[in-house]
Amino acid sequence: MNIEVSKSFNIKKDIISFIADYKEKLTELFNERNDEDQLLTNRGLPPYILREVLECNPLSTFIPAEYNGRGAVTSEALSMLEASSYQSLPLSLMMGINGALFLQPLANYGSEEAKRNVFEQFIKKKNMGGLMITEPDYGSDALKMQTGFSYSESTNTYKISGLKHWAGLTGWADFWLITARGFDDKGDLGRDIGFFIHDSSKGGIDVIEYYKNLGLYMLPYGRNKIEIEVPAEYRLEPTTTGVTMMLDILHRSRLQFPGMSTGHLRRMLDEAILHCKDRIVGGVNLFKYDQVRERLARLQSYFTVSSAMSYFTSVNVPLTADTSRMDVAANSIKSVVTDYMHEASQSLLQLVGAKGYRLDHIAGRSMVDSRPFQIFEGSNDILYQQISESVLKMMRKSKETNLYNFLKNYNLTENAVGYFKELLNFELDTKMKQRQLVELGKALGSIVSMEMTIRLGEKGFNSDMILNSLKVIRSEITSSLSTFSSNESPDVIDEYEDGSSWIQFIRA
Repeated sequence: MNIEVSKSFNIKKDIISFIADYKEKLTELFNERNDEDQLLTNRGLPPYILREVLECNPLSTFIPAEYNGRGAVTSEALSMLEASSYQSLPLSLMMGINGALFLQPLANYGSEEAKRNVFEQFIKKKNMGGLMITEPDYGSDALKMQTGFSYSESTNTYKISGLKHWAGLTGWADFWLITARGFDDKGDLGRDIGFFIHDSSKGGIDVIEYYKNLGLYMLPYGRNKIEIEVPAEYRLEPTTTGVTMMLDILHRSRLQFPGMSTGHLRRMLDEAILHCKDRIVGGVNLFKYDQVRERLARLQSYFTVSSAMSYFTSVNVPLTADTSRMDVAANSIKSVVTDYMHEASQSLLQLVGAKGYRLDHIAGRSMVDSRPFQIFEGSNDILYQQISESVLKMMRKSKETNLYNFLKNYNLTENAVGYFKELLNFELDTKMKQRQLVELGKALGSIVSMEMTIRLGEKGFNSDMILNSLKVIRSEITSSLSTFSSNESPDVIDEYEDGSSWIQFIRA
């Protein structure tokens, strides 16, 4: 985008004042000077709005202090994402892509030359960056990507060629972090992954097609042909392998999803409470109906759990932490909280009724915008399966076969598991079906979330909201474990057409 600005937002303020000023600017842009409904339904974002958002230097929260950023403090970055998502979920995702998938990888693995140059462009010129991993034929199976790179000793550069798609900020980003595989001695693509920083102004990335994405209208997505040459200094340097570096990057990003989810869930809660107190049905407002209050209680629970996750990540995941082995925490946070995001949007739509089923209403728009969060950066079904597989692997390593005995000594579940001793006190079969792995993963992810909620309560968070959340999570875990234990095993019927037309059984 390369947006030059004249006005400078004060990034030296304390974080409370910084976020307050940022919120004020977002309110002005999205509510006072513009119609929020129109901004929700128009594709893209008016350049002047993006310019004024970036003037606030929100991305400085991801940049180390030695490069004139705010210091890359995790809690500050999550606070900025939360403020963004309360106003606009797509805007928050835009900030998250820039921060977690570009700036943080650069800070941890980039050369001094690359960091000094790129960070300066972000601070002074309000540049933006994105990440390209996914390919048309290799989505979740990223390790089989076909984009390749080769090194030229004469020019000290890497040539990279391939096809990438579904990269947020397609056609917008000033810099791209692009993944590719090297070639072995036989000329075949190798197993390891390389990450390369490319300056879009140098060309070589052609947008073949812009997608008509179902939601997140604010962000452009598309298919990109890659034919670029990158200086050697702009290749990220892993501490061990490129695959481990990719795990660190993706886990760190998943661990920071609560920044986006907490603001969104607070917005859904606020909108729901306001509507239910104003809407009169049968002579009383909706807020007094028992079923409505149950929905609102769940919304409050979702917000509380997401807040607990934000606290967990802020305390346990500084920029310098290696998150490559934090798979259980990362996958639990991402899958559970994104399920909550969509469920909360669905609940708001149900409460609002017909008028919410419109693109220009916050309920309908949120339902569509929150859905892809359950898919990108790891489909939730896959992540739930991986949670189970990770726990099974740790159990085998510790020679423990009883699920409860393992979880009571596991730091991510040690307090929460006590609520489920009877349900979890069994020997775990290591050769279960995939559907059982997914269902068990849902329960385990919720237990991890419950543990984080308990710990936030111990720090003094609203005790009534903590207790309410624990009730909601317990019911979710009990339901998942019941499904997991069920002997029912329905399967798809191949060639189902025979005998499946009801009309043939009608007799004249």
